[in-house]
Amino acid sequence: MIRNEVIDSILSRRSIRSFTDEPVKKEEIETIVEAGKFAASGGGRQPGLMVVTQNAELIAKLEKLNAKYTKNPEGHPFYGANTLIMVFADSNSSTWLQDGSLVLGNLMEAAHAIGVGSCWINRCFEMFEDEEGKELKKQWGIEESFKGVGNCILGYVSGDYPVPKARKEDFVIYLD
Repeated sequence: MIRNEVIDSILSRRSIRSFTDEPVKKEEIETIVEAGKFAASGGGRQPGLMVVTQNAELIAKLEKLNAKYTKNPEGHPFYGANTLIMVFADSNSSTWLQDGSLVLGNLMEAAHAIGVGSCWINRCFEMFEDEEGKELKKQWGIEESFKGVGNCILGYVSGDYPVPKARKEDFVIYLD
């Protein structure tokens, strides 16, 4: 297998679910978001949209809305992260879900590359189909056609960096 800095970063990235209280630096957020903007998209249409916040009160409100759609509505699905990037995509594009997912992948890889922990948190779609979420989108000036794809939480890793799980044996089929 060929190895280089990019491949090594991809192979070593893990989902982080334990963060310090230190806020992610503005320059680091800008770098991560810039990488998100360069995600591949169907036909180059770029239907994605990122909403970024470090507002603790808003993050707590959004976390509660997210938890509403889990098995534990009193839980903390944002794991104490102090930075949140919500990724939306315009559902008028036939590849909106795939394109938004690629944005999230770029965000997480970029975060890891510069020493920031990240994790994709599901239920962004449900959050913004909820009446409370629709109202927030309206307040933020986001058109109704934009659907939630995923939440990317960011922060500095607290504790040990996760050890990778073994990759399953039947992950790849090579054909002649």
